[in-house]
Amino acid sequence: MDAMQALDGIWRQAGLPPEALAHARLSGSEPVLPSSFAVGTAAQSTIAAAALAACELGHTRGAPRQEVGVDMLHAALECVGWFSIDGQAPNPWDAFSGLYRCTDGAVRVHANFAHHRDGALRLLGLDPAAARRADAETAMRHWRALDFEDAAAAAGMVATALRSFDQWDATAQGRAVASLPLFRIERIGDAPPQILPALGPQARPLSGVRVLDLTRILAGPVGGRALAAYGADVMLINSPRLPNIVSIADTSRGKLSAHADLETQEGRDALAGLLREAHVFVQGYRPGGLAARGFGPEALARARPGIVCVSLTAYGTEGPWTGRRGFDSLVQTAMGFNHAEGEAAGDGKPRPLPMQILDQATGYLIAMGASAALWRQLREGGSWHVQVSLAQTGHWLRGLGRVPHGLAVARPDFAPWLETSTSGFGELRAMRHSAQLSRTPAAWPRPSMPPGSDPPVWP
Repeated sequence: MDAMQALDGIWRQAGLPPEALAHARLSGSEPVLPSSFAVGTAAQSTIAAAALAACELGHTRGAPRQEVGVDMLHAALECVGWFSIDGQAPNPWDAFSGLYRCTDGAVRVHANFAHHRDGALRLLGLDPAAARRADAETAMRHWRALDFEDAAAAAGMVATALRSFDQWDATAQGRAVASLPLFRIERIGDAPPQILPALGPQARPLSGVRVLDLTRILAGPVGGRALAAYGADVMLINSPRLPNIVSIADTSRGKLSAHADLETQEGRDALAGLLREAHVFVQGYRPGGLAARGFGPEALARARPGIVCVSLTAYGTEGPWTGRRGFDSLVQTAMGFNHAEGEAAGDGKPRPLPMQILDQATGYLIAMGASAALWRQLREGGSWHVQVSLAQTGHWLRGLGRVPHGLAVARPDFAPWLETSTSGFGELRAMRHSAQLSRTPAAWPRPSMPPGSDPPVWP
């Protein structure tokens, strides 16, 4: 499947006007990064869908349609997520993250958060304060892969067994994911159409749209950053109690960044106040986490009729893994991608995809889904719920087909696509956005700032 076909499938599933596709300009072809999977196609088609949907929403508000161009290589490199702060590119991986051999296979452990790392080490019978990577490797060899996967899930930790595609397809969760569409956009309540100001030809397509971004790990923050690039006022809400990963410096470009502690009445009141003037609410916490604090989709629709809710999960809304935490690297491992890349390389050594494409593509589907649901809201009224998951994106990526000799491609130089900006983290050097809008260029006029830099008040 080529990128235009992939874009067409996304667009039609979203229910957006087919004639708008004539304004998409996709250039380049596979392979662009070393992978046997169509990672360039996935990057290009989802980024194009996000930008084109924003422009279509702008068109509904009175702006003329405009051309949206996306180059495949630029899109793929943007999805690599490279950035530097004050000349230093941080290592996003903890020393204990990675693949471990077991008695009958392998397990991937995600240890980028200290509580996940320490929990996994305790499960291995190790002291987190004294353990070394070699100690964890030795301890893991006494476990069966599926036993450790289940034990980690029961303890609220994050680890998955390495599977082949056939092994994943045979699981109940594999069958459940295969039964789901790439994403869902569903009406969840009644409401009159929202009133957004009309746009002139030079207004950015999402100007006047207010987005609450309650996400922490890559897919959700990428989605919010894309919405900001097209003109939305995006407010990232963090808890002062929770840690963040280093990529927040890159994914916070263009956003406001406020604190709200939902464990307190004051924090819940602050979020409720923001909600009253929001158009989109994006959340990526563990399933049920925000609902337990009064901010699930149905409660949001009652409190703010006409809201567009976007929910991100790791493994989707069906099957026995619906409540499991997960990250891109783990979903790749569980679903068979690492095993398949090793087979394609000829050495059988499991290897990850060249970027966190499940996170990245899902992030742009979040942005696309938010714009598409808001487009429906303006035309039909109602409150809407968009649902995406890393596993559903993975199943879609697999369906795009394989790229012969893709692993032989060398990783290109990033420099031509980098830009430098000031930020609250230091001098930030990162990728320019790959969607080129012909009339209102994508941009991030607000600098990336640390959590809590702004008050929880709309500008």
